[in-house]
Amino acid sequence: MIAQRFAVDKMLGRLATWLRLLGQDTIYGSHLGGGTLIRRARNEGRTILTRDHRALRAARELPLVFIVSNDFREQLRQVIDACRFDPFAQLFSRCTRCNTPVSAVPKADVAERVPPYVFETQQRFACCSRCGRVYWAGTHDARVREQLRALGYTEPSATVPGGD
Repeated sequence: MIAQRFAVDKMLGRLATWLRLLGQDTIYGSHLGGGTLIRRARNEGRTILTRDHRALRAARELPLVFIVSNDFREQLRQVIDACRFDPFAQLFSRCTRCNTPVSAVPKADVAERVPPYVFETQQRFACCSRCGRVYWAGTHDARVREQLRALGYTEPSATVPGGD
């Protein structure tokens, strides 16, 4: 499944982070507002996510979702439903800091970069090739999945016949 491509205005930082957690290609930053947001979306084929009425009028020819709620959970639900993607399909596949896809790395490669307890208790790690951030399935994994279920989304069965 290919990730959606979003350009998120600077008023929606928490939504942008959550979309990255869901593996969606999401550009965001304090520099993305008004005309800059619209130009980047047009040049990169992205759907604009905004709460700015001026952007709504200026980007008429571009795909755009006008975010109606102040609550990030409702914002997330609105985007998932409007853009019709499975929120579980690509979980934790992008760096939440810089939006780069993360890749699995051998455990030995992160020994000096994670807390000792994490190194001892976790077997799988991923790393961002751009900013170097290391990821593992900690307590945030369960919290993200719980939030998605609370929003009414059903996670596919994690049990695969013949799997490990």
